[in-house]
Amino acid sequence: MILSELKSLLSSHADRAFRISLPDGSAVPVSFHVTEVGRVQKTFLDCGGKLRETVTCQLQIWVGPDFEHRLETGKMASILNLASAYLPDESIPVEIEYENEVISQYTISSHELTDEAVVLKLANKHTECLAPELCGLPPGLPPLPGSRKSSSGSCCGPAGCC
Repeated sequence: MILSELKSLLSSHADRAFRISLPDGSAVPVSFHVTEVGRVQKTFLDCGGKLRETVTCQLQIWVGPDFEHRLETGKMASILNLASAYLPDESIPVEIEYENEVISQYTISSHELTDEAVVLKLANKHTECLAPELCGLPPGLPPLPGSRKSSSGSCCGPAGCC
């Protein structure tokens, strides 16, 4: 989901609660806070030697000891509007950072509207080889779970991309 879509969704349903559902279907406790709204710019060299850049809006959420805290969509929309000065491009994707044993980053895959709430459905973020043609990987090949290694035992194919 991109920032403009999230802002529109929140503004259109400003009287509802704001909730978040993790990829496994469990819910983030309803007393969560949004502790950061950030513009994250990452400049990096991929495994094929190409310079790349990504920009995202990252929302960091945190569950504190105040179990009565609740965030409504109208308040969340206001928070995002405050960030407009450093998030002028609303076409950037929104990611959620949340700590549940470890700090994880998630994409927003979809949303659900209930009578009481707007629920963001999160998806796991994944790594991928950005230069498969240089690494000797066939097109469209999904990565092995928990591994980035080729049959030769290195992270790269025969071309030695990294």
